[in-house]
Amino acid sequence: MNRRRFIESTSLLSIATILTPTILMAVGKEDPVILIVSGWQDVNIGDIAHTPGLIGLLKQHIPKAKLILWKKSKSQMVEDMLHKHYPDLQIINGKFDTSDEVKQVFIQADFFIHGCGPSLIAADFLASWHKETQKPFGIFGVTIGEVSSSSLFILQKASFIFTRETSSLEVLKKAGLTGNHIAFAPDATFVLKIHDAVKANQYMDANKLEHRKFICVIPRLRKTPYHKIKTNNAGWSPERIKEVEELNDKYKEMDHAKLREAMIAWVRKTNNKIVVCPEMTYQTNIMDELLINPLPDDVKPFIVKHGYWLPDEAASLYSHATAVLSFECHSPIIAAANGTPGFYLRQPEDTIKGQMYYDLGLKDWTFEINETTGQHITDSLMQVHDHYKLAILNVKKAVAKVEKQYDQAFKILTDKFDIA
Repeated sequence: MNRRRFIESTSLLSIATILTPTILMAVGKEDPVILIVSGWQDVNIGDIAHTPGLIGLLKQHIPKAKLILWKKSKSQMVEDMLHKHYPDLQIINGKFDTSDEVKQVFIQADFFIHGCGPSLIAADFLASWHKETQKPFGIFGVTIGEVSSSSLFILQKASFIFTRETSSLEVLKKAGLTGNHIAFAPDATFVLKIHDAVKANQYMDANKLEHRKFICVIPRLRKTPYHKIKTNNAGWSPERIKEVEELNDKYKEMDHAKLREAMIAWVRKTNNKIVVCPEMTYQTNIMDELLINPLPDDVKPFIVKHGYWLPDEAASLYSHATAVLSFECHSPIIAAANGTPGFYLRQPEDTIKGQMYYDLGLKDWTFEINETTGQHITDSLMQVHDHYKLAILNVKKAVAKVEKQYDQAFKILTDKFDIA
């Protein structure tokens, strides 16, 4: 089977016969209590965005369901944001063996969904659920780079496994995991609908930004320096720290010089501004070094910076930008979800999750950084600028593809089970 046919045969259309009937028939009710595990870390707006994306999707299609979020990381800032947009959402923290609240939810919930992420991050949560309840669970929009002996058992027991790109499907197939309960489902960030227009508008006013007359750019090192973000050096050995820092030092100028070339051309050809902004907290510390200080003097006055933020504000600002150019994977997705073209400058260390861009027909805006040039990025950016209606149409086509496939999946539920 060639790759095109493999992708087609495992497309999201196949989840129309899996997701909703699986949940509803498993629990035997139209208003199930669905437990979601998500929220892996709060130093990355991409990781944060998975959660409201999936919550919004479930609320849209299963409005009678009660949703409970089992948030793996604890952050009052993020939980306040979620409650702002979803005031009826119950959020719990902790582990089954140490939290009475979690134990009570295990009794109450009918079905358990592992949310989007780079792997089965909460495999231990799934294992606890299966051991204690024997009730069904599913895996939604996860990248699976390998199937370990410990994760195999969980994968075998799942009612459905949806991977956020087709590369993971091949990994599962090689591990002997097949069946019509396994399919491709894009990252739930593609349906992120939460906004903070007040903060975004205040920022635009303060920096004299005009609608569709600025771009946003996001830096990234080859390997996230978690030893500088988390306590106790993230548990990394001195050897691991040295390895990561040497890799980052080797490529950081080479990578970002290509983005700066596009930034310079943008300012000189359009006379419009650029917002340098982060997807992760550490990136606020590398903006000046890698993207701003090396710029020519005539370009620097057009640059403004944004501190670390939350995805609802990012979504609002991105919706006003001409385009978003990012070394990180999720800012272009947040942009696309809000009608704005997004360029993904993909570093080879950034896992197989980047395959989702190719799966959704966005290869022309995906730049393998080792194989591209600053001129190539610049030419594509100016093409977007010069043919903006066509660029917007391309964004709409990609997002419509995602939404149509999800709509078809959940339509099975609403028709078959007469759910309002």
